[in-house]
Amino acid sequence: MPYKEFSNLEYMITVDELKERLDETVLIDVRPTEEYAAGHIEGTAHFDLYGISVNDTAPEPLNAFLSMFHHQFEFRGVTNELPVVIYDQETGERAARGVWLLAVLNHPNVKLLDGGVKAWTDAGNTLTTTTSPPRRSSYSSGRNLDLLATRFDIHTAIADENSVIIDVRRDSEYLGTEKRARRVGTIPGAVHIPWRNHLDENGTFRPAKEIDAIYASKGITRDKTVIAFCQGGYRSANTFLALKSLGYPNVKNYMGSWGEWGNRDDSLIVLPRSN
Repeated sequence: MPYKEFSNLEYMITVDELKERLDETVLIDVRPTEEYAAGHIEGTAHFDLYGISVNDTAPEPLNAFLSMFHHQFEFRGVTNELPVVIYDQETGERAARGVWLLAVLNHPNVKLLDGGVKAWTDAGNTLTTTTSPPRRSSYSSGRNLDLLATRFDIHTAIADENSVIIDVRRDSEYLGTEKRARRVGTIPGAVHIPWRNHLDENGTFRPAKEIDAIYASKGITRDKTVIAFCQGGYRSANTFLALKSLGYPNVKNYMGSWGEWGNRDDSLIVLPRSN
């Protein structure tokens, strides 16, 4: 399995490994409500976190945003004692963002199910439509702010030779032909590596050597602080997990991403040329 080739396994788990730990794991399905209702892994809580974004990464709104997610995870049974596995239809952006958020909230053991529901059913496992009321828990979270970047960090990183910024959005967003904020373009110096480049045709992570080669070809090295961004911190969370799994020590997800940067007048923006 490609998963076994990764040097840092803290944020990922395979279907086989999850099956061995089902009775001692808090499961969270972050797909749309209708997909969860149509079939999910037994014992799973539901949390459609898509669209809950922050457009101001100044300290006060950032802290309020993280506090809100802390309580939302408590409503899904998250505790300090039990491991948490979050899943999507594939190794998707929703699940990646959920895992990253819990890591920022300093959970000691949170993982993404590589391949998601598709990998689960492809392996011959069943889904259920039976639901139960969410289990309210008590979770004492902290803050691991080393895993996130704010707009202030981006301003600093632009001029920092020891930092590299990765734009993981679609070509149309990067080139400015697709407008999703008041301003279009990208951050000066950003390297464009779409997030799906490191997924295979089944929506699981490619072998580690293949992913490593993608970033190496763009000059992304482990001695740099790497900051990924997209529109709202979802797709870039997937890139964050991929790089951390490759053993990159200093990786951050820009929480506000283009939803913040592209809507501010003080943001530095360039419009790349298409090849």
